[in-house]
Amino acid sequence: MENTFINFFMLFLSLTAGLCYGQDANGGGGRRRRPLAPAMFVFGDSLIDNGNNNNLASFAKANYFPYGIDFNNGPTGRFSNGYTMVDTIAELLGLPLIPPHSEASLKQMKFGVNYASAASGILDITGRNFMRRIPFKQQIRNFENTLDQLAGPLGAPKVARNLSRCIFFIGMGSNDYLNNYLLPNYDTKNQYDGQQYADLLVKQYSQQLTRLYNLGARKFVIAGLGQMGCIPSILARSANGLCDEEVNRLVLPFNVNTKVMINKLIRNLPGIRFSYIDIDNMFHDLLANARSYGFSVVDRGCCGIGRNRGQITCLPFQRPCRNRDRYIFWDAFHPTEAVNVLFGRKAFNGSSDVVYPVNIAQLARL
Repeated sequence: MENTFINFFMLFLSLTAGLCYGQDANGGGGRRRRPLAPAMFVFGDSLIDNGNNNNLASFAKANYFPYGIDFNNGPTGRFSNGYTMVDTIAELLGLPLIPPHSEASLKQMKFGVNYASAASGILDITGRNFMRRIPFKQQIRNFENTLDQLAGPLGAPKVARNLSRCIFFIGMGSNDYLNNYLLPNYDTKNQYDGQQYADLLVKQYSQQLTRLYNLGARKFVIAGLGQMGCIPSILARSANGLCDEEVNRLVLPFNVNTKVMINKLIRNLPGIRFSYIDIDNMFHDLLANARSYGFSVVDRGCCGIGRNRGQITCLPFQRPCRNRDRYIFWDAFHPTEAVNVLFGRKAFNGSSDVVYPVNIAQLARL
């Protein structure tokens, strides 16, 4: 029994060496550069989910072809033909791809965990039309469980204190509009106008981020909402085939409130730091200058059915477009790998017009 405890204790020290002290991301083998951050923990929705919904009783799944058609391991649960934005960021940080919480082993957890869940939102009721999903509040609880697993005999407080060098990526809010406020089977639109709803969302968002801070997080990357009125799902409903500017205006107060929230948290929580990714600005620039970025198809999905290939999302074994790198949208809701990589690189080392007050590379070095 004593030997078993010693073996477990030594395993824990090995694991927390990576989490807390920035061990080489290749286990010390020297084939990968030393990470800029010891680990990254990811919270969000289908834009960055990489498999947490696979075994849920949910309609929001992407663990089938042609999803993952350009990913080395094929379909994994990523809502993309290949990489997501956080995959790109993980590689730029010098980390391995972050595993989903549903599959992460104790050894993998030392470099971070992805808790994102398709159809999830800031509000617990968001996404109920897809049945099971993991709301942000539950994702935070899952992170607490990870801390418990990592802490073992040493105790969670010691591990939590060392989380200050890790990156916490949060991309929430899209579904609170697409799969809540904008759906007729929700009464939300009758209860709140656009500004009131943004106030409600960001009030809860602030509490959730504060909870992560209290668990030891200090370096936050927050992704804003993009031009949601221009995604194929919304374009398919448009009478003139143009972006729905009413939807674009609807989500603007959320982005404004999020920036105000960040400034308040910086004032009130000692040691907290942020990188805010201005996805709205990135998408506006991308749509306006698509050809200069190498994209020729801006208004329909590469895979999907109906008008703009946005009325029904990508079906199992459906044949997608061939020139996927020329498409901005992969399906009714999600960008292609080419856009995810572009945005991930901009977030990592871009200028203050798209990520501020510092980019992710600068945040990692603080």
